[in-house]
Amino acid sequence: MHKSILRLALPIYIGQIAWMANNVIDTVMSGRISAVDQAAVGIGMSIFFSVFVPLMGVLLAVTPFISQHFGAGDDAAIGEDVRQGFWLTLIVTAIVFVLVYFPDPFLRISQLAPEVEAKTRQYLHWAAFSAVAQMLFRLFYGFTTGISRPRIVMILSVFALAIKIPLNFIFMYGYLGAPAMGGVGCAVATTIAIWITVVFTATFLWWNPQYKRFGIFARWSWPQWQQQRQLCKLGLPMGLTFLIDVTSFTFMALFVARLGATTAAAHGIATNLAAVAYMLPMSISIAVSVRIGQAIGAGDPVLARRTSLVGYQIAITLGVALALLIALSSPAISRFYTNDIDVQHLATQLLKLIAIYHFFDAILAIGINGLRGYKNAVVPMIVCGVCLWGIGLGGGYVLGLKGGFGADAPLGAKGFWYAAIVSYALAGAIIAAYFNFVSRVRVRKIAKAA
Repeated sequence: MHKSILRLALPIYIGQIAWMANNVIDTVMSGRISAVDQAAVGIGMSIFFSVFVPLMGVLLAVTPFISQHFGAGDDAAIGEDVRQGFWLTLIVTAIVFVLVYFPDPFLRISQLAPEVEAKTRQYLHWAAFSAVAQMLFRLFYGFTTGISRPRIVMILSVFALAIKIPLNFIFMYGYLGAPAMGGVGCAVATTIAIWITVVFTATFLWWNPQYKRFGIFARWSWPQWQQQRQLCKLGLPMGLTFLIDVTSFTFMALFVARLGATTAAAHGIATNLAAVAYMLPMSISIAVSVRIGQAIGAGDPVLARRTSLVGYQIAITLGVALALLIALSSPAISRFYTNDIDVQHLATQLLKLIAIYHFFDAILAIGINGLRGYKNAVVPMIVCGVCLWGIGLGGGYVLGLKGGFGADAPLGAKGFWYAAIVSYALAGAIIAAYFNFVSRVRVRKIAKAA
């Protein structure tokens, strides 16, 4: 069981790390230019992902349907899942583009210095044009993961990263006759790289005979409203859960931005590393979700429950190991991200809190994604809303900017991370208990029926 999950999780993890490495590279390279560029890139990323990730979450409702149909051996249904997913992709992409290209509501909240706001706005204008390609690639990702073939996504993600690096140099520093755009050049490079990757992806899917059995291009399908409703019934609470998670960090970044470019840059480093660290439990939890979905589709809830328990064992073990690694290497990580001494000092302090936060983040990830394998997303959405927004963001605002809860003075960025740790610990515990209840009920129903 452990090997089955890890075998599926490994290529997912490599692909996610390659995807996330784009953001790490952008943060590091912009930090070599100036604190203003690094702050603009960090804030721009936060705004982009606060819009992109929740709507991507709606789209990824396709994966549980595909995994259950795969477990049941219904190839034709999988092809239709992908075609219907395409129509959903067009809808969510249009929303992403509008919200990212016109970011004024987000920028008003952050109260940025004029030079930071100008660069952030330019960054987002370019990033908006990558949204269509990124969503199409996520549909392909959901399809191949649901049928337990994530290796091709891994390869294409590494390919995109290989394109991205030289493009960053060209547009950030002005090589080969291009204008030197600084941090804004990151978004230009990302847009070009992801569109090239999507063209390769479409070509691969069209010509590869291994995917002919699913009949994705066998016929044209207009939107089937019954299937669209089913996708949205699962996808909307999934997307809202992503929205709660991501916006808790986005608004944290926007509030922290009020404390100046140095604090915003250090917080951006902490958030960036937290996101990179999250790729490991997320990959494991996606693998667990797919295996659970396949087991449910095959009519084996006992196997589904065993999969969930093993997933928790793996997540806890690796969560502790990675948390210790982050805590012990925090000074070196800070130096890697930036040359600014003041930013390094604050980032080192924040990374020690990230180590604790990561452990609880790993536990929460398994619970949320595992329940998606059961097509259960409403309760996790409610729990995350109360804990992450109410305790995490609300408590962070009080601790970080107001100095409440017994603090003698506002704790700054550290106050936000203290509250985040508490919120994730509570949410993880509640969802783990609910996950245990759901998996037990499924097993009992089968036992009674027998």
